[in-house]
Amino acid sequence: MDLPGHGISDRPADFGYTLEDHAQALAAALDEAQVTDAEIVGHSMGGSVAIVLAYRRPDLVSRLVVTEANLDPNPPLTAGSSGIAAYGEEDFVEGGGHARVLEKVGPTWAATMRLTDPRALHRSAIGLMAGTRPTMRHMLMALSVDRVYLQGASSGELLGQDALISSGVRVVTVPGAGHNVMFDNADAFAGEVAGRR
Repeated sequence: MDLPGHGISDRPADFGYTLEDHAQALAAALDEAQVTDAEIVGHSMGGSVAIVLAYRRPDLVSRLVVTEANLDPNPPLTAGSSGIAAYGEEDFVEGGGHARVLEKVGPTWAATMRLTDPRALHRSAIGLMAGTRPTMRHMLMALSVDRVYLQGASSGELLGQDALISSGVRVVTVPGAGHNVMFDNADAFAGEVAGRR
């Protein structure tokens, strides 16, 4: 599902675009479709949104697979969300920030950025940097559903991995993959989503 402001979804200017707002929109779509106990797969910010959804609406989620999701507020500065959030909203939307970030992020990220409304992208980045209370990490650890966290091997060590595992999260490091695990190692990604171990 394309989140509000992304892909072919509506781009409301009065939407907050926080993780909670996105999770509420996803819950509304699932409620409208009369879906419960869904297996939810989310990547990057979508993974963080999926965690919030599962925590706030456990009736909607039976299994959660998150890939390279932010678990803590204020992640390290990168060209992605933290680079976007370094701009003020108007400077990013109207002052050339969007174009400057687009030049830095590489072709895969750029393809995503081009399908996202600049204001929605900025507000979503601000929401991701702010995180949630409790944190996404706390939410993920508190869930009782089947949980898988996929980490690309080239992304480096997953902070707090031992605590995640102790709480029942199955942490999988995918060889030959970075942030975009589904592109870098599609077979391993598909196997984990399908539940093949």
